[in-house]
Amino acid sequence: MLLINETFYSIEGEGPLIGVPTFFIRLTGCNLRCTWCDSKYSFSGGENRTVESLVEEACRYATRTASITGGEPLLQNDVYPLMYKLLEKEFKIILETSGSISVEEVPTDDNLIISMDIKTPSSKMVEHNLYSNIDLLGSKDYLKFVISDETDYQFAKVMINKYPFDGEIIFQPEGGRNLKELTEKVLKERLNVRVLPQLHKLIWGEMRGV
Repeated sequence: MLLINETFYSIEGEGPLIGVPTFFIRLTGCNLRCTWCDSKYSFSGGENRTVESLVEEACRYATRTASITGGEPLLQNDVYPLMYKLLEKEFKIILETSGSISVEEVPTDDNLIISMDIKTPSSKMVEHNLYSNIDLLGSKDYLKFVISDETDYQFAKVMINKYPFDGEIIFQPEGGRNLKELTEKVLKERLNVRVLPQLHKLIWGEMRGV
């Protein structure tokens, strides 16, 4: 049984499959309290759902892409059978995690992408980064840094040099602000990273369920 904050059908708004129609499963609960969190409503509430009911709901949509997010989805043990069941149904899964919990037990399947945060100083959660997770990621996975200011930018540069990673690295401007500035800095310094906005915010703003 899983405590689910919401499920919805939308486009993937950020990360590896940005723009792809996706079935979202947002789990309730988070062990972090990032200063700029845009989904604080997921910290509590929701309803209990079985793995089977969630997979059945996912199969009703004209997509075979599912995003498992939160909160922090890895706080709930039944998220693992959920991932396996979706993989059995030939879904491509994006697991969005804060990077504060080990990803060792996450299925190592070609159709499962881990999109993992490294928390930057502006989040006030840097001490929760579990850097050993980086060694558990594959070349299909993603590291994401939310960039709010110059301190975050410099921190991210230090981290990508300190912890070599074969997958793609995403720099995302916090709240969609300073996208042009961040893009120009990355180009000027010739960093091998992707700069991505939160597409759903550009389209719908702060609306939930999108």
